[in-house]
Amino acid sequence: MASIVFAGGGTAGHIEPALAVARVWKLHNPNDEISFLGTKLGLENTLVPAAGFKVVNIPKVSIARKPSLTWLRIPSDLVGSVKASYSILKNSDLLIGFGGYVSGPAYIAARILGVPTVIHEANAKPGWANRLGAMLTPYLAVAHGVNSGVFSDALIAGLPLRSDVASALKESMGNWQKARDNAKARLGIPAGKSLVFVMGGSQGSIAINSVIAQALPGLSNKQIFVMHSVGQKNVLPTATDFYRPVSYVEAMADVYLASDLIIARSGAVTCSEFRALGRYALFVPLPIGNGEQFHNARELVADGRAEVIEQKKFNAQFLESTIDSLLKSAQQSPIEGSTLDLESAQKIAALGQHALEIQ
Repeated sequence: MASIVFAGGGTAGHIEPALAVARVWKLHNPNDEISFLGTKLGLENTLVPAAGFKVVNIPKVSIARKPSLTWLRIPSDLVGSVKASYSILKNSDLLIGFGGYVSGPAYIAARILGVPTVIHEANAKPGWANRLGAMLTPYLAVAHGVNSGVFSDALIAGLPLRSDVASALKESMGNWQKARDNAKARLGIPAGKSLVFVMGGSQGSIAINSVIAQALPGLSNKQIFVMHSVGQKNVLPTATDFYRPVSYVEAMADVYLASDLIIARSGAVTCSEFRALGRYALFVPLPIGNGEQFHNARELVADGRAEVIEQKKFNAQFLESTIDSLLKSAQQSPIEGSTLDLESAQKIAALGQHALEIQ
């Protein structure tokens, strides 16, 4: 029996792929002990226990995106977090990391202990934690090919899909049109009517929410149905005949299948799930970070399944004036989704098994 630790807390973009791999690992190694590293305020404290796995929290190393006095605390915070990770990993056999604040200290602790480490990078432009970890282990995997740097030689594994998205993909492959029509019917959208789905990430987006609120009268006049995931911490707007706001979407696979157009951030997980089930997207990349969200959407744009607009140019006037052309592009896009990421979790688990066996 082996002890496997997963590191990838903070956002759903790190947690969901980790959970997908954990499920595959447990399926093939039912007696192994699996745990997740997290921080006390991370989303992992909700998602991981709900999936049947345990979370062990370590102190968070917060790094402001711009120069700040808080940077003076980074060395001491990092030491504390590495020590906590060391304590957890000292009795473990394998670490599988997916990036984010919780991963960096875990990679360092694993290297000190000699615990083999597998790292998966979801974004087209690797983040700081995984760039650090990549210097400490040879077992690297990426969602899609990286042109330069240490990840350029990594296993191209794709990005693990959530179980509901993977199941919907398998079920839809026989008849995509029927699958999309049935999903629209389950959501209560009349046949022949367009559905636009809007979301701003797991926590929602104030900027995107504001644009939708302003554009809504014009969209409703065109009898376009809008389903809007506003985020669990944001105030839920009033619903109308053509506008359905929700705090969080449970039946996400149905929404991807039913939507003619998706307006969203281009996080790695969103792009992967959209690629699997979606039809056409307008991506509004998050304007902060290292630019990874612009890079994430490039392949979908090249495939004719998406457009990208900068947040500063995304406003109600733009949306109202382009919604017809966006929906026309959606009708001309492929009806099929993609199986590109369907076996990703199995590939990453296999890399982990390889690292464990040759240790």
